[in-house]
Amino acid sequence: MFQSRVERTPAGGIRLHLADDERALLREVADELGSLLEEAPDDPSLRRLFPTAHDDEELEREYRELTRGQLDAGRERSIETLRETADRELLTPEEADAWLRALNDARLVLGTRLDITEDFDWDAFDASDPQAPEIALYAYLSWLQEQLVEAM
Repeated sequence: MFQSRVERTPAGGIRLHLADDERALLREVADELGSLLEEAPDDPSLRRLFPTAHDDEELEREYRELTRGQLDAGRERSIETLRETADRELLTPEEADAWLRALNDARLVLGTRLDITEDFDWDAFDASDPQAPEIALYAYLSWLQEQLVEAM
């Protein structure tokens, strides 16, 4: 039987059973996502992180001016939490929630870059595809996010 690698403890924390290389990968994902948000805030792969709220261009511009800083600050906190706690075996519920947000953001950026939609045919996945490592990372982050959701 399959045993989850993420579980809720009786005290309400989240226990992680992840290998060292997985933890290193998560730190790398956090570093890359943080750098992208800081250094290239207009990168097209970030568009799903900031969906359009208004059809009217002026209303959309005003909305962005009002909310972008707050959205960026929340994302930075989540990414930093993932980076700082990647080596921990036990997360608080708040840290686990930050992980969920950071993983989701990373998945959205990767999915946009890879053009992965709900219709993506995982059965036709070809390991020799030049994008296979990125697709595998997307799948891993999705799996880990699902494990966290189930544990929480």
